Amino acid sequence: MGIMTEEIFREDAYARTCEATVTAVDEVGIQLNRTVFYAAGGGQPGDTGILKAADGREVAIVDTVTSRTNGGHCHVPADGAPALSVGETVTAEIDWDRRFAHMRMHTALHLLCAVVDGGVTGGSIGAEKGRLDFDLPDTTLDKEQIAADLNRLVEEDHAMTARWITDQEMDESADLVRTMSVQPPRGSGRVRLMEMPGVDLQPCGGTHVARTGEIGRLRVGKIENKGKHNRRINIHFDG
Repeated sequence: MGIMTEEIFREDAYARTCEATVTAVDEVGIQLNRTVFYAAGGGQPGDTGILKAADGREVAIVDTVTSRTNGGHCHVPADGAPALSVGETVTAEIDWDRRFAHMRMHTALHLLCAVVDGGVTGGSIGAEKGRLDFDLPDTTLDKEQIAADLNRLVEEDHAMTARWITDQEMDESADLVRTMSVQPPRGSGRVRLMEMPGVDLQPCGGTHVARTGEIGRLRVGKIENKGKHNRRINIHFDG
């Protein structure tokens, strides 16, 4: 049985590497006592990268997921990768370019929440594009206006900050929960809020850039009808 993983990325999304000890190995993957790898959740994919053993062995990691048995982070090795044993010390290193793209897109979707007035019913994050589904019956959406509003917020270079509140404070602030299908991570006694002062405030467990200027220019792709109440807005990095 492994132990809960110290989530370095939760406090420092820009950390690319860390030293760690293998705490468990099973059919799903490798668990570490601490990691910079984000485990898939909230629409954001799990990180990829490598685990480097002291003797030079390199284990390619193709995904990171949360263990169903103990809540630790499982680093999923590539087929045929060298085996690691419990107790070994490794250097964990993420594919930074892919992660940074996810950080930029995740923050961009928070901006989309700020410019579109509607409850969020789903979403996904990719390295080139992302989407949110909004509960917006009988609403006409102006694609060019949404893009202009997004790029204005990017250019204004707003700071993105994190703070923690208790589960009880979260329960007393129901208006903070913008997402109707994905509830904020609970159970540890506290919930992380991501805030752009004056722009957006919502609970979120994902990784983000420090300032909106790091996102780069955005364009709005298709706006799709997905049922009576669902409008899907796709956004892309523009260059």
